Amino acid sequence: MPEMYFRVRWPDGSTQRCYSPSLVVEDYLTPGQTYSVPDFVDRCENALRIAGERVAAKYGFACTAAAQQLTEITEKAAGQPGEVLVEGFEK
Repeated sequence: MPEMYFRVRWPDGSTQRCYSPSLVVEDYLTPGQTYSVPDFVDRCENALRIAGERVAAKYGFACTAAAQQLTEITEKAAGQPGEVLVEGFEK
């Protein structure tokens, strides 16, 4: 299963390299595009849920890395107004 990383810039100016165990993130995020923080979190939640389900279907166990990444994104998003920029993907 191909994994990937996506780089984002938060409204506070910090950057984050995020992990996905599947390329499905490409269906939810576009490099160079900005998303409101709530929209970004929703998109990541959907993408990482699907990615985790793909891992479970293929290997028979949940992907804790996808769940942990979503937790980190959700925690980082808390209290941040503004927009998140998707800087790019790394495969």
